[in-house]
Amino acid sequence: MKITPLEIKQQQFEKSLRGYDVADVQAFLTLVSTEFEYLITKNKELEDQIDKLSDRVKHYERVEEALHETLQTTKESVAQKMDNARSEAKNTVTKAQMDAEAIVQEANQERMKIRQSILRLLDKREEIIAGITSYLDNAKAQVDKFSRDDMKIFDVPEEATTDSSVSDMEETEVTDEKKKEPTETAASSRFAFDDESLETESDDIIDEDDSAFPPGTDRLNDILDEID
Repeated sequence: MKITPLEIKQQQFEKSLRGYDVADVQAFLTLVSTEFEYLITKNKELEDQIDKLSDRVKHYERVEEALHETLQTTKESVAQKMDNARSEAKNTVTKAQMDAEAIVQEANQERMKIRQSILRLLDKREEIIAGITSYLDNAKAQVDKFSRDDMKIFDVPEEATTDSSVSDMEETEVTDEKKKEPTETAASSRFAFDDESLETESDDIIDEDDSAFPPGTDRLNDILDEID
């Protein structure tokens, strides 16, 4: 049962002989009513404060929950980013290793191609040198043959059986020899010039063959060894 300060203040008592003093009772009721009213007011204030504090607590709880969720989200995001960074770093390292292996393999293939090209050039050089040498040998043999064949025309014919024939032939030979002396001299000079020209041309061909290849070609085998 609830009682208000006004009810306390207006409370009536029956009168009897040798009862309490009415004025004292009324004064006490007034005091009790005042104190009770104060307590009710104070209780109301406290209830309001409790409600406010409860609201603040709920607010802080919501903030705490939001912070907790944010912290959890941040942790998950950081963990995800770290995992992504590790995965990306691993992929980068793997790709770099694959690229390095591809570069090394390509370099080895290029080295093999260069080595094969050098070997083909060396074989071609040997073929050219052999061809030129064979050509020069054949040319020299032909020149020697032509020189021997041309010298046969200057051999003295055999003596005839009759004196008249011998005499005529001697006169004819003398005359022919006089006529052929300049020719023989010219022929000898011509063949000598041809021999010198051939030798000069041979030397030029050999020089050209040597100059066709850059200096240090004789070290190609060493270079090939270094490539290997």
